[in-house]
Amino acid sequence: MKQNESPADRAFRAEVRDWLQGNLSGEFAHARGLGGPGREHEAFEERLAWERHMAAAGWTCVGWPREHGGRGATVEQQVIFHEEYALAGGPARVNHIGENLLGPTIIAFGTDEQRARFLPPIVAARELWCQGYSEPNAGSDLANVQTRAELAGDHWLVDGQKVWTSLALEADWCFAVCRTEPGSSRHKGLSYLLVPMRQDGVDIRPIVQLTGTSEFNEVFFDGARTDAGNIVGAPGEGWRIAMATLGFERGVATLGQQVGFRREFEGVADLARRTGAIDDPLVRDRLTRSYMGLEIMRLNAVRTMAGVAAGAPGPESSISKLVWGTWHRELGELAMDVLGAAGLIADGAPGAGPDGGSAKAQPYDLNDWQRLFLFSRSDTIYAGSNEIQRNIIAERVLGLPREPAADRKARG
Repeated sequence: MKQNESPADRAFRAEVRDWLQGNLSGEFAHARGLGGPGREHEAFEERLAWERHMAAAGWTCVGWPREHGGRGATVEQQVIFHEEYALAGGPARVNHIGENLLGPTIIAFGTDEQRARFLPPIVAARELWCQGYSEPNAGSDLANVQTRAELAGDHWLVDGQKVWTSLALEADWCFAVCRTEPGSSRHKGLSYLLVPMRQDGVDIRPIVQLTGTSEFNEVFFDGARTDAGNIVGAPGEGWRIAMATLGFERGVATLGQQVGFRREFEGVADLARRTGAIDDPLVRDRLTRSYMGLEIMRLNAVRTMAGVAAGAPGPESSISKLVWGTWHRELGELAMDVLGAAGLIADGAPGAGPDGGSAKAQPYDLNDWQRLFLFSRSDTIYAGSNEIQRNIIAERVLGLPREPAADRKARG
């Protein structure tokens, strides 16, 4: 309980805490702590059932306006919700992309018809979403998107390839940045389309990661269809809307992400106590710095959310991405140093992993800290690499001169 909380916020905290304590029990008691980076395979159906249980009680999309199915929670109350969720050990959310990325984008830029069609299934966790941004030659350089979409009568026809598409296998829909103006290049001629995933013309191929799981995928569109009205904004406005979505991802959504971060930090600290590594003053110093980083991350997310409340997020949201990506990678490194030599040994030989999969699906049985270390190596790359975020902050926030084109090209 925070000393400076208003009576309304204290009452809200008590309501959230009581509900979580009363419902993360019985049928859902085993769901505590499941999921997270490198552990996406854990009990997906059970976590989806939990998400729908939350929805039935009105605990999804808490920050959305009431008229769109949310609780209209203030910034402070959204922070409270995520803090209490972490303290209760709530499982990793499966509706993150719809609730925190696509939903706010539709609220800000969609039509009334789009809000009526797409928001209720997100609130109810009946439809899951994935993000169709990155391509083989358009990762951090997103403006190089080559996936094409052509308007043919009352449908868009989509052709191209997306890659690193998180949760594509589970998703019902994808919001995809496509080039809709032939001959256009870079930021111009892009549109933001909503494309159903469960149709002929969509081929999803899992990519096996270092953790042995396949959280992300390649997605091939070959004449995939979506209704002409499933475009957010006007044709050619895709870049502006895609950047707004990234801002939501790096702002409000960061609080949900920190549910897992705080749990992971507390686990590493407990591991250090059990192994005796905490007696090393260098380890204690790194744990202290990690805790401070977690608090700074939280406060920065709150500041970013305050900006979001005033309208679409700006380039300042890149600060959040830079902060949490670097912090999480360093936490993975700290976990391995706390483990010491034991961290080099897998928990089991190739064969059935913790998800009951085959040797092909789980080449070795990793413990939680090994998964954290391996997965977090990607944190400073995906969703915009650290180098790109520094450029955005320097140029669009601080107003510094643009990096010379030759240097940009050399850096990839």
